[in-house]
Amino acid sequence: MPCGSGILVLVFVSVILSSCTGVKKERIVSKEISVAKEEQAVDPYMGDWQGRWRTNDASESGSLVAQVIALGKGSYQVKLLEEFDQRIPPIAVFEGQLKDGKLTFSGNTNYQNFDLEIQAAIDTGKFTGTFKGKDAGGQQVSGTFELEKTVRLSTSLEAIPPRGAIVLFDGKNFDQWERIGGEAGKKEVRWKLLPGGAMEVVPGSGSIVTKKKFKDFRLHIEFRTPFMPDARGQGRGNSGVYLQNRYEIQVLDSYGLEGRDNECGGIYTVAAPLVNMCSPPMQWQTYDVTFRVPRFDEKGSKTSDASLTMLHNGVTIHNRVKIPNPTGGALDNKLSEPGGIYLQDHGNLVQFRNIWLVEQNEG
Repeated sequence: MPCGSGILVLVFVSVILSSCTGVKKERIVSKEISVAKEEQAVDPYMGDWQGRWRTNDASESGSLVAQVIALGKGSYQVKLLEEFDQRIPPIAVFEGQLKDGKLTFSGNTNYQNFDLEIQAAIDTGKFTGTFKGKDAGGQQVSGTFELEKTVRLSTSLEAIPPRGAIVLFDGKNFDQWERIGGEAGKKEVRWKLLPGGAMEVVPGSGSIVTKKKFKDFRLHIEFRTPFMPDARGQGRGNSGVYLQNRYEIQVLDSYGLEGRDNECGGIYTVAAPLVNMCSPPMQWQTYDVTFRVPRFDEKGSKTSDASLTMLHNGVTIHNRVKIPNPTGGALDNKLSEPGGIYLQDHGNLVQFRNIWLVEQNEG
């Protein structure tokens, strides 16, 4: 990739904590290794890759990253990018096919005014490729690139509830929850409790909601989407986190996609995330949300909309976004009343864990 490709800046949890104690850093590093092994077991090709490109004459080099999306039946989409987590056009998007344990892809793209031909493969854990081409003036370029698999974890993963927090789920039971729509005395949650402290949606068993209701709050929740390579769109790891029973933050396997308002991190049909921070399926992710309820005057007229600021995997994707009305699937329209945290059964095996909330003083 010719000059001007930009510099990749990756912030790893282990780097952020490098000034902390050795024990804490080792714990984070081991967590990265554990996640990497789990992803490898699910699909060794899928996920984030990072490395560098260089011209054959060694005159230029730069950073290069890629996202590999599993599409089922040995098919993959490969996106080559200047850097992760930016709303910038990809360098190239190719379709790849797996054969005899080797994923290969090739094609043409225009980048930095160069018409490039790219050929690449992922084989035995290495992502390597070549590029060649020329610009409109006839200047020729050729080179190689090499990437390695990387795991990027949220900086708030496994965050400990602060003093005064209301722990809504610690992996032990569903005492804080009830099933939506159940008759009186029959609201027991029918989702699964999993080893390791997670809950999992049981498709068709119904959505669940906290028994307690809240106004302004700060919420931490962790989730992971299932590996569903053959599924597409809203059928791929779909669920939702509803604030006050009324405002949905979408949960979806939209790893590597555009990042729309109906994809992971989107305020459903209201606001797309500033950047798509969705991790690959089967990797734990975090939402950290500061939510402010709508305000009303003494006559009952609304003076300000509900609003939220939200971090997805440690990165701000919504900043004081206003939500004028409840989103689809809301339980009610009683905007002046407190509401619960509602988790959606949308028919997919989405998992949640480490859910806690800190109530905020209204002001």
